Amino acid sequence: MGWTRKVLRVDLGKGTCKSEPLNMALAQQYLGQRGLATKYFVDEVDPKVDPLSAANKLIMATGPLTGTPASTGGRYSVITKGPLTGAIACSNSGGYFGAELKFAGWDMVIFEGKSEKPVYLSIEDDKAELRDAAHLWGKTVWQTEEIIKKSHQDPQVRVCSIGRAGENGVLYAGIINDLHRAAGRSGVGTVMGSKNLKAVAVRGTQGAGGIKDAKAFMKAAADAKKVLADNAVTGQGLPTFGTQVLMNVINEMGALPTRNHRDVQFEDARKISAEAMKEKRPSDGRAHLVTNAACFGCTIACGRISKIDETHFSVVNKPAYWGASGGLEYEAAWALGAANGVGDLEALQYANLICNEDGFDPISFGATLGAAMELYELGILTKEQIGIDAPFGSAQALVKLAEMTAQGVGFGKELGLGSKRLCAKYGKPDLSMSVKGQEFPAYDSRGIQGMGLAYATSNRGACHLRGYTVASEVLGIPVKTDPLVTEGKAGLVKAFQDATSVFDSAGVCVFTTFAWTLADLQPQLDAACEGEWTMEKLALVGERIWNMERQFNNAAGFTAKDDDLPPRLKTEPAKTGPAKGLVSGIDKMKPEYYKARGWDANGVPTKETLARLGL
Repeated sequence: MGWTRKVLRVDLGKGTCKSEPLNMALAQQYLGQRGLATKYFVDEVDPKVDPLSAANKLIMATGPLTGTPASTGGRYSVITKGPLTGAIACSNSGGYFGAELKFAGWDMVIFEGKSEKPVYLSIEDDKAELRDAAHLWGKTVWQTEEIIKKSHQDPQVRVCSIGRAGENGVLYAGIINDLHRAAGRSGVGTVMGSKNLKAVAVRGTQGAGGIKDAKAFMKAAADAKKVLADNAVTGQGLPTFGTQVLMNVINEMGALPTRNHRDVQFEDARKISAEAMKEKRPSDGRAHLVTNAACFGCTIACGRISKIDETHFSVVNKPAYWGASGGLEYEAAWALGAANGVGDLEALQYANLICNEDGFDPISFGATLGAAMELYELGILTKEQIGIDAPFGSAQALVKLAEMTAQGVGFGKELGLGSKRLCAKYGKPDLSMSVKGQEFPAYDSRGIQGMGLAYATSNRGACHLRGYTVASEVLGIPVKTDPLVTEGKAGLVKAFQDATSVFDSAGVCVFTTFAWTLADLQPQLDAACEGEWTMEKLALVGERIWNMERQFNNAAGFTAKDDDLPPRLKTEPAKTGPAKGLVSGIDKMKPEYYKARGWDANGVPTKETLARLGL
């Protein structure tokens, strides 16, 4: 499809929806989705803006391969200034919503201002209008999607929405589509809620036309699909076990953060692993995992559909799909499990369903709860303050506090602030395992050194999806590097960050990079998009996007001091496993990284770098 060449601009304050042409000169420089939408955002929004003010904007954007036969071509991104971090936020989601937005004829939707009352945006091809959402406010995302589909009398309407977490100001609220696909990190759903925007419903019937060279594109797409099918990770591991395939692997490496990063191995990892999800339960003779699932156009199908044991927790007044819905993925299983020392698979699934149903990030929630549990064990927080005994390992506390966070009541309000604000409030800021205010995902920086550098320098705060060096350091993709050394990691992290910027901007899933390199993506983009898309151009586009995001953060007030890890990871050696005795080598890697990036010692891109990138 390339680009539809159309942008929908929605002024929530005025209640207007207007079409405008896409800036094709910028499309040639920033490609689409993450890159192009971020360029629009940084050109239009003051870096110092309050993320929850009407002056902040929120952009939903597709890529040029979204909606095409390219494998995994169903992605869309949400770009804004994140309330959790105060940094640039770009959160990526799969499912079917992104493709439907493209089929309706839109490259991106830009939301401006704030509505006086709750509204949702309805898009039917070229027709776009804001509708009253008073009847939806206070509803979960599952209820919202069901109500909208019934009112539109079209089961093929695709919906993205916020739950009560986004309405109540949980700073890591996400935007959920297709029940359990999420633009999940950095608080993009919180921004949506601050604008009184409950949902977007879209139906598109215009198809995926407009590809520059259809014959060449179909061949390139078919060749690339074969690469995915022939790869051990994308052709076997992920379809069979999902991302949960990593639980036992990372634990054995001594890189599974446990009990708020006190430890690097979890004694109950096996109980919450992909293998455990496939075992039959004594209670009902059924396996936790029902089947795998795929997003639009995906040939990998890493998604999980799980059936909860309804006798394990009291489950009442829930929709029919409560019992069998989005299953645990690795990051969520880690955050709700090992991060808190909880080895109860059913409790993890229950809490994960609450995160899905009410729209908040299980990574930030679980990691924040881990910090709260440490504060409890230190005697800084009490049962009276929390509302329940909350030692490490308590499945009861996990479930109860997930419910309280979703509802915005009691101590759930404090957990909704994220670990940085929570730990600072109780006088222990060093116990927040975060970068730029965003909590770490499921890899310990002492056991996988490159990920520590990737976390520290990520433009959206701690994130594994901005430079997934685990592929190289653990899985040997595209080459095997030693996870325990710092040498060479600066160049590795930069290469992964730049390449990921291109994949995110193209409209395909980052999981394809387990098998694909830019050489597999380039023929597809070149055949789909007007202009010439060479390997050299794509490399430059990725680097340009990364530096543009960096410029915004620098202007927002971030400095080199923010590219750092918590003291625990730099001073407390790993206690067990292959990394035993090691701390993170971030202080050695960071200057090497700045040099590789063409930045000065303060982490600011030099004039020469900016000139080379056209910034």
